[in-house]
Amino acid sequence: GLNDMLVSHLMQIDPKQPLALFWLDLDRFKEVNDLLGHEIGDRVLSEVARRLHDSLPEGAGIARFGGDEFVFFCNVHHRSQCEALAKRILEQIMRPMHFDKERMEISGSMGIALMPDDGTDADRLMQAADLALYHAKLGARGGHRFFDQSMTRELANRREIEAELRQAIKRDELSLFYQPIVDLETGRIRCFEALLRWFHPIKGELRPAEFIPVAEETGVIVTLGNWITRQAALACAQWPEDISVAVNLSPLQIKAPGAVLAIEQALREAKLDPSRLELEVTESLFIEDSVQTAAFIEELAAKGVRFALDDFGTGYSSLSYIHKFPFSKIKVDRCFVSGEDAGPRAHAIIRAVAAMGRGLDMEIVAEGLEEQCQVETVREAGCTLGQGYFFSRAVPDYLAAMLLAQDRNGDGLRAA
Repeated sequence: GLNDMLVSHLMQIDPKQPLALFWLDLDRFKEVNDLLGHEIGDRVLSEVARRLHDSLPEGAGIARFGGDEFVFFCNVHHRSQCEALAKRILEQIMRPMHFDKERMEISGSMGIALMPDDGTDADRLMQAADLALYHAKLGARGGHRFFDQSMTRELANRREIEAELRQAIKRDELSLFYQPIVDLETGRIRCFEALLRWFHPIKGELRPAEFIPVAEETGVIVTLGNWITRQAALACAQWPEDISVAVNLSPLQIKAPGAVLAIEQALREAKLDPSRLELEVTESLFIEDSVQTAAFIEELAAKGVRFALDDFGTGYSSLSYIHKFPFSKIKVDRCFVSGEDAGPRAHAIIRAVAAMGRGLDMEIVAEGLEEQCQVETVREAGCTLGQGYFFSRAVPDYLAAMLLAQDRNGDGLRAA
């Protein structure tokens, strides 16, 4: 229906007549259905449709395109008019809604494409608006983005990285490096965090920030994550029995079929005691799907696998997560230790988190330690473990073994 309406409209107007196509996606609409029920969700969609209809100029076309997405178009005179319309529509959508004494607010992200600049037919215009929406959703919620050609180049780059990443897994171009997590009282290594490295045969070393987001978007992260867990478990099995290994988990890994079985298989292959494996998760995991996450964590925790809450202090930092799930460790994000925000207020937050950790019998890890004074500060604040360049960078498995030998033969790990 949308395609027929858009093509018919394009046939009736001058090809040089500017036309704007908007692609709107409601933010976190799934939570509305999950928390309030599909009846309320349907009423929200109807109300959004009404507000769109009332906000658009006469002659505009509008369609619901998928569960919580709307596509609409209209003639415009210039880009600034289009900008003003986008802002007005987003403001209208964000106005509070009232259903059966339930007050709620919802926001939307919007991608915008202009004809003829971004495309001269319906398909190209839709593709451009879709790409613009993707970039809008990467930013703050409730925002909008216009399409530009760099987005097409970025898409081509993402597709190239995806294809090369799949090949890299087969060709053994990927490797794990290990960064020690150190007891702040004794200086002894207690754990290693496994960190992924990709040494491309042509491009050289690629930073995780360049390929992990692509792996997340395409689903390759599931295969990649299982490989990381298996390799980390095999490495840890060669270390002394009091040393554990920490692995970062993606939300997509947990949602994948057989997620628990994949972890168990890695432990069996390595003949590693489950208590020596620590899975690090971030708060975004619980926001997206707390029921499935709870089942995953509870099943593995019952078998002895330990869990750590990573990047604490950068998200919602809800105490309900800490109360509900069996975390044995909380990692205080590096921004409180060595980032631009480090200072008296950040140190007060670290002390508060450390005090909470003591009361709940949890280890508190300070990340991003680079200088002696930072080590002393977080130790005095009550942190029990530390991680950062002050102790060591992430190193290959054979150097991790050397660090352990140095650790056992001396008085604890020093700056490396």
